[in-house]
Amino acid sequence: MDDLKGKVAVVTGASNGIGAAAAKSLAEAGASVVICYNKGADRAQQVMASLPGKGHRVQQIVLEDSATLKKAAEDVRAAYGRCDVLVNSAGFTKPVPHANLDALTDELMDSVLIANVRGPFAMIRAFVPLMRETKDAVIINVSSIAGFTGSGSSIAYAASKAALDNMTMALGRVLGPEIRIMCVSPGAVNTDFVAGRTMETLKKHAAESPLKHLVEPADVARTIMGCVLYLKNTTGTKIVCDGGRFLV
Repeated sequence: MDDLKGKVAVVTGASNGIGAAAAKSLAEAGASVVICYNKGADRAQQVMASLPGKGHRVQQIVLEDSATLKKAAEDVRAAYGRCDVLVNSAGFTKPVPHANLDALTDELMDSVLIANVRGPFAMIRAFVPLMRETKDAVIINVSSIAGFTGSGSSIAYAASKAALDNMTMALGRVLGPEIRIMCVSPGAVNTDFVAGRTMETLKKHAAESPLKHLVEPADVARTIMGCVLYLKNTTGTKIVCDGGRFLV
């Protein structure tokens, strides 16, 4: 499959989980992939080494430091001269029982909102000038059903994903016609993203969902690829990939 041959894709949080799966799918479709990471340098190198095709590279970014995101855009322009796909997969959460309001400190609230809202926005802001030049670019924000169900690992996380969904809708109005933008919203995915979440818990969630399917990173990556390759007349909205769990 060479649907993205000659294209360049930038993926944040690409050293593991959903980001790594998305990087693999994009590379399999022919894209040169920029694997953005924060602290997982070794993992990022391993992901790059595993990708088919050529022209891939790793790029360190810090979501809390917009200067590193601007530098990433400059480096991608210098290396490739284009950016066709941006996948914002990096994020942060810390489990806090929703009823324990005191445990959700100001510091934790700020860190979640910065990583999951300000970070993706700053990444988009940095890359939009380069992406507009392609005339047919797409941005995928990895959100969560927590954004519209009010569930999830913490109230801060749910609030951050609701903000990401709303921001995506607002950006859809102003980035077209050169850039499409969508959210992909999974439920519980088989990754280590949520500290302390067990396989037993994941299987329980899957059993309770209508499709009774344990959502894997590859499932989310395929949804991302569907948005990139086929939803050419869609922008500013969210695409759910959760086995129907949001219906429960």
